[in-house]
Amino acid sequence: MSLFCPFLKKYNTYSICGLLFTAALSVSSQAQPSGKPNGSSSFQTNLFNLEASANEPFRYSATLKNGSGQAKIYALDAKIPTGWLVSFRTLGSPVTSIHLEPGATQEVSVEFTANPYSKPGKYAIPVTAVSPVDTLKLNLEAVLKGAYKIELTTPSGRLSENVTEGSVEQIVCTIKNTGTLPLADVELTAQTPPKWQVTFEPAKVERIDPSGSIEVTAKVHVPDKTIAGDYVSTFTAKTPNANADAAFRITVKTSLLSGWLGILVILLAIGLIFRLIRKYGRR
Repeated sequence: MSLFCPFLKKYNTYSICGLLFTAALSVSSQAQPSGKPNGSSSFQTNLFNLEASANEPFRYSATLKNGSGQAKIYALDAKIPTGWLVSFRTLGSPVTSIHLEPGATQEVSVEFTANPYSKPGKYAIPVTAVSPVDTLKLNLEAVLKGAYKIELTTPSGRLSENVTEGSVEQIVCTIKNTGTLPLADVELTAQTPPKWQVTFEPAKVERIDPSGSIEVTAKVHVPDKTIAGDYVSTFTAKTPNANADAAFRITVKTSLLSGWLGILVILLAIGLIFRLIRKYGRR
């Protein structure tokens, strides 16, 4: 104590505290490695919940940060529902992994494409960026609104018919709901050659559930004296949310009576010419 007293007299208490603080800063600066960034690695986005229909992509913008003191390669992956697709892009190019220097960040675009037959609802999709030493997680949500889709065809899929001029041909059509939302107020119309007429039974369908179908009969009336050949008639199934067209090739043939009448006219013409030749050929 007697030896320490002269030291205390030479330096007051505040001076001693200052010396000790300076020494602590010196030790701390020596313990902190130079060139290594502060902070932690992260995989973040400001907008993690998006809503879209089945025929629209879900696009998220995320930021990947390497907060460590060494360069890393992060492999990108996502656990998507069955039938969905995922893609990652940086600077507009598709990627599956990203190389980041210490302290660097990179903007990453994450895009999901839903299965067109997925049911409407909320889907939680975890996205990961995995390096050899750590795993960064990003939890995204996709709210699927569903989609309106309609298809117009025939039970056999054949879109051609043979008809006789002056007759009425019945064509059975199938309307399918290939979307994930119900179809309501389905109306049927037809675009035909001039003077043709088409009626549908029923002409309007109130509702078709997803994956459901209904058959409608189209009655095609071909006018008399229609020239034989191929004609195109377009049938349309229309709803407030979706439309579908089907182009039918209709081959018109002349009736048997018309054929016999044509042959009779030809024979009469030949007979008349032969008679004229015999009558005036003697003069």
